[in-house]
Amino acid sequence: MSISCKQATDYISKKEEGKLTLFQRYQLWRHLAICSLCKRFDKQNKQMLANITQHRDQETATELPGKHTEAILRALVDAKD
Repeated sequence: MSISCKQATDYISKKEEGKLTLFQRYQLWRHLAICSLCKRFDKQNKQMLANITQHRDQETATELPGKHTEAILRALVDAKD
């Protein structure tokens, strides 16, 4: 029993979240063995997630200059009232 490309892309996304059953992983593995387009999508998805993780890890917290921080705090206080 083969799955469609639409199901395969759904499974690929769920795989990264760890939400596939053993049978679904098997179905995906079989599909990727014969479908070069889904195999490419899987590779690109992995690369995208690796890039996001790398970017997130490299991000550093930046502080706004004092006058901007004060303006934001005033706006929040005004909005609360």
